[in-house]
Amino acid sequence: MYQKILVAADGSDHSMRAAHEAVKMAKANPDASVTLLYVIDYEKARSEILHGQSSDEVHFERRKHLEPLEAVFQGAGVAFETKTLHGTPGPTIVKHANETGYDIVFIGSRGLNALQEMVLGSLSHKVAKRVQAPVIIVK
Repeated sequence: MYQKILVAADGSDHSMRAAHEAVKMAKANPDASVTLLYVIDYEKARSEILHGQSSDEVHFERRKHLEPLEAVFQGAGVAFETKTLHGTPGPTIVKHANETGYDIVFIGSRGLNALQEMVLGSLSHKVAKRVQAPVIIVK
C-alpha cells in the first residue's frame, strides 16, 4: 500500500482532479501522508515582478491557486502538508520526488494535443519518465 503520496499541483483543473484521485488512495490507507507540492517557476515569477506586480501580490495569487486544492484534502479529512519549491517545474518535481522517496506521484495532464505535445513536450510525461516511483497522470 502506498504511504508517501506526492501531488504536484499548479491550481489547474487537471491538478484538482489529481488531488481528488490522491484523496481516494490516501483514504484507503490510514497511515498515508500526502504532500501537496507547488513549484514556483523562476521565469514566470520574474516576469510577474517585471510587469508591475509586487511580491506580495504574486504570493497572494499563488495562495489563491492552492486553497481549493487544500480544501479537497481538508474536506476529505486526509492529513496533508503543503510544500512550495522554486525552480523549473519538471526538474524540481523530479528531484524532490526522488530525493524524498515518495511511494507514488500524482500529476495532472495539461491536455495538450499531439502537435503541442511534440513541440512543447509534456511536463507530466517528463516527470513520469524521470521519477523513480510510480506516477499517475490524471486527465
